[in-house]
Amino acid sequence: MKQHTQIGATVEEAISLALQKLGQTLEQVEVEVLQEGKKGFLGFGSRPAEVRVTVKQAEVEQLTEQVTSQEDLTVDEQNVEIISKEIPGEEQVLQPEIQPNQQELSQVDSIEETKLYIESIAKAMGITDLQFEQVVEGKYVSIKLQSKDAAKLIGKRGQTLNSIQQLAQLVLNKTSKTFMMLKLDVEDYRQRRQIALEQLAERMADKAIRSNSKVKFEPMPSYERKIIHNALANRLDIETYSEGEDPYRYLVIEPMK
Repeated sequence: MKQHTQIGATVEEAISLALQKLGQTLEQVEVEVLQEGKKGFLGFGSRPAEVRVTVKQAEVEQLTEQVTSQEDLTVDEQNVEIISKEIPGEEQVLQPEIQPNQQELSQVDSIEETKLYIESIAKAMGITDLQFEQVVEGKYVSIKLQSKDAAKLIGKRGQTLNSIQQLAQLVLNKTSKTFMMLKLDVEDYRQRRQIALEQLAERMADKAIRSNSKVKFEPMPSYERKIIHNALANRLDIETYSEGEDPYRYLVIEPMK
């Protein structure tokens, strides 16, 4: 069984690093969150996220069949240009020339490839007026999308946007020489969602104190749970933690006893 344990600042980063090292996509693996990352307070109590990523058995068997198949080991002569150099007294040496499409793309090309992928998804949704605005800071790539059909790209509580970001993240690192983190946004939805979650966190924390009982949220992605964790990190009258397995993992607020 092929698996890899990886740590990162967040669960998303740990998963992306593990996928890159295993050379797999998210659909080809099973992810087990061993530990949620914790920011801590003033540098105290912080901890990294840790995940265990296991390649699905069907994918391992398929990969083995591909490697051992004689057909897959046969070079397509139509796609290989043979360069010969005649050396006096020696037999001709034949060497294949590596085609440009076999070389890793640069960071800029990887981002452009990712944008084309996002655009293809948008067109499949009937969106033809998509506009891009990007900012690159080291390994962090921020892409903002604009469209008159922004609601389609966002989806219910950002579910569509989260799915597109997850797929685009895989495309970005599949073609890039270096690991990069993608943040995808539509019409500043992420900022509005963060403000709404922070306000909701305070209301639910107060509700937990008034009722002296646990308050459970609906399932949400890890980065949204992290927003709520951070929003309530300085409160001493409650504690927050996550329960369940992704994609149904949810956050709980419990009064301190």
